[in-house]
Amino acid sequence: MQNLSLFTCFFSKDRRLAEKGLRVFTPFRCLYAVIVIFIGMTAVGVTKEQSEKVELDTIVKDFTLKDADGASHALYQLSEEKPATVVLFLATQCPIATDYYAERIVALVKTYNEAHEKKVQFIGINSNKQETIEEIAKYSKKYGFQFPVLKDPENKIADYFGAKRTPEVFLLDTERILRYAGAIDNSPKEPTKHYLKDALDLVIAGKDIPKKSKKTRAVGCTIKRVRKKDVDRTP
Repeated sequence: MQNLSLFTCFFSKDRRLAEKGLRVFTPFRCLYAVIVIFIGMTAVGVTKEQSEKVELDTIVKDFTLKDADGASHALYQLSEEKPATVVLFLATQCPIATDYYAERIVALVKTYNEAHEKKVQFIGINSNKQETIEEIAKYSKKYGFQFPVLKDPENKIADYFGAKRTPEVFLLDTERILRYAGAIDNSPKEPTKHYLKDALDLVIAGKDIPKKSKKTRAVGCTIKRVRKKDVDRTP
């Protein structure tokens, strides 16, 4: 009955017909009802948006992005039958990602591709709005990356992983379950702890990563995101 009252507050003829069995809806009550409905719909939208972010120890959804040559690459295809997959958020203009970590990443790829019969899959993702396809191609060639570096043009994949900085890594096991998220190690200059390597060794061995070691804080340049009209409220 209340829904009918709301309907009749906008249609006077129907309202007069319904008034005998319904309470009268004043203009203020009509406005109040509209506000309540709007807030409810907005809350549903926010909940849906938040549910699109992957959490630790849950399966990562498939996604497809293009590399600098325009070729499409799907996560599930790249990670098929791999003991582990490392998703790295990278940047071409970030000194920390280039001057400190690019060579470490190359060394890691070499180590895990030569030491294991089933190679670990590394996937680079560039989500910075200002960095071009041409820059990504030059960057990959300069450091000799032997893995695809994909462009995330609207940073949807960065949003899905919750990536905030470069470099930042997300480690998936053979079932594509997210097992580790955060930094490669504990220092851009002289690291004493190697978070990603330790997590990789455990995942490849089929062992659990201790809860306190599943997530660390990445240090680097912030990912420069595109402005989303339905999310970004910054003036």
